[in-house]
Amino acid sequence: MYEISLGVARGIGYLHQGCDMQILHFDIKPHNILLDENFTPKVSDFGLAKLYPTDDSIVTLTAARGTLGYMAPELFYKNIGEGKDIKIGETTEEESKMVKKMMLVALWCIQMRPIDRPSMNKVVEMLEGNIELLHMPPKPFLYSQAMQAENNVMNERFSNLSGACMDSLTQDISGR
Repeated sequence: MYEISLGVARGIGYLHQGCDMQILHFDIKPHNILLDENFTPKVSDFGLAKLYPTDDSIVTLTAARGTLGYMAPELFYKNIGEGKDIKIGETTEEESKMVKKMMLVALWCIQMRPIDRPSMNKVVEMLEGNIELLHMPPKPFLYSQAMQAENNVMNERFSNLSGACMDSLTQDISGR
């Protein structure tokens, strides 16, 4: 699983920064990762993918994209990353380190603020690197009060904008 995770991270990293244009997939899920006879992962199904210039480091989305229903396990297991050891079963010390490394990287990848998440090249670096160099990310489940206030302002603006657009649309349709 570690080699598959690393291969997927390398593939997505290539799509993001190895091409003339950034290719953002928007639908990474198990069904869209194919394995060949050697269990080498291949990213598939680019139906929702978008191209962006390589100099865009942050992409703003106006709508949700992807497949609903693919919730990450860390949303259910809230004790992951709260300083508790997780019992993995019978594993070697090296396997336990690999699992811990993959969990830490996963927790970094689910941070709520995009600026707090690592680039895919950084994800590859973290997966290939020494576990002792990784540290626990901030808790991804908790919004700060400032973030909550910012979201409330954005929702209010969106609501006002939607109302203005509907008023305009209604006027266009009714001719008034």
